[in-house]
Amino acid sequence: MVRNPHEVTKFFEEALCDYTGAPYAVAVDNCSNALFLALKYYNIEDTQIDVPSHTYPSVPCEVIHAGGKVNFYHNIRGNKLIGGYVLTPTNVVDSSLRFTADMYLSGYSMCLSFTGPYKHLKLGKGGAILTDNKEAYEWFKKARFSGRSECSYHVDNFDENPVIGWNFYMSSEVSARGLLLMQQFYNPDGSKKHNEDIELPYPDLSKFKLWQ
Repeated sequence: MVRNPHEVTKFFEEALCDYTGAPYAVAVDNCSNALFLALKYYNIEDTQIDVPSHTYPSVPCEVIHAGGKVNFYHNIRGNKLIGGYVLTPTNVVDSSLRFTADMYLSGYSMCLSFTGPYKHLKLGKGGAILTDNKEAYEWFKKARFSGRSECSYHVDNFDENPVIGWNFYMSSEVSARGLLLMQQFYNPDGSKKHNEDIELPYPDLSKFKLWQ
């Protein structure tokens, strides 16, 4: 019998939940798309979203793609960003620089990044959304996967809980690597290791007219 290859992504998501304390996790192909889906679900059409002036360039892009307007504010750390921040007034958190034990904050959609050389979990490219909202979780799962359920599209029922989705799914190969590497965040006795927040410098995006 051929096993469902999407099960490995489910196992990786369960491992993320166990480590972070989130009730639900949805793996996607990168943090930028995680932010887009979370903002899209929040319905930010014509809403002004507060974004740090020094952050990764995709953040204001995703705000605009999701229908919002960007309002830059200056970071208290100057040109550096550390850990995570809320995209006010939403419940969406850019947690691209934070990945540690029991990090989940109740009521938020926390977007993780596993892309690039600086992240604690290095998957080459990848991300996830942590949430405690079951309705949002079910929407995220289909929205990231072209509106599909986690089965062959030959047998899928697209009339059941229909979603117009995007191609943001984390591949089974990347999920398998993630599941394997999650072991590094546990001690031999099974207790969780804590990771320090990452601090990185970013350019001042508020100087450019692109996001206005």
